[in-house]
Amino acid sequence: MAYQQPSPEYVKTILNRLRAAHPDAHCELNYETPLQLLVATILSAQCTDVRVNLVTPDLFSKYPDVTALAAADRSELEETIRSTGFFRQKAEFIQSTAVSLIQNHGGDVPDEMNELTQLKGVARKTANVVLGEIYGKAEGITVDTHVKRIAHKLGLTSDNKDPVKVERELMAIIPHEHWIDISHLLIFHGRRICIARRPDCPNCSLNDICPSVEL
Repeated sequence: MAYQQPSPEYVKTILNRLRAAHPDAHCELNYETPLQLLVATILSAQCTDVRVNLVTPDLFSKYPDVTALAAADRSELEETIRSTGFFRQKAEFIQSTAVSLIQNHGGDVPDEMNELTQLKGVARKTANVVLGEIYGKAEGITVDTHVKRIAHKLGLTSDNKDPVKVERELMAIIPHEHWIDISHLLIFHGRRICIARRPDCPNCSLNDICPSVEL
């Protein structure tokens, strides 16, 4: 069945119920500085936030600032982040990004989408996380695997696999003031209730309106 854009009333109901079900929804990556969040988000690709949070204390202790990351021994950096998977590529991204921040941004993490996405390993997902969490700027909607899966199950988006196209579909129906919150809400719902292999539909607060309900 072809995707039909949901009504504003349906979207409002989804937002209200998710907010009621997950009032504590937030970014679960641990960080203290914009650089730490940027690095943690790069590490989170194909990796759980829990695993990233186990790795970053040691990582940030060894490399406390952008200069240390830029000058890091690549093999040591790779070993430090090995358990997050794709560690060689991630180490390259992190170190290249650190160098770019020093050369082009005075060592600071930029607050504009186009500048963030020019950094190596930083696509719209990572940029949206940084912009929303650090700068409170909603230039888009963070789309990870949970957001993509749950949004489709709820009929908010088509079954498109391209996260950028999913983001555009969500931006078209989610009021701008909820662009940052909606990602946290969908992620928490995907982790707690709508689990990929065993969705807990009987205990879901959306089971009377979800088009994918399994009761």
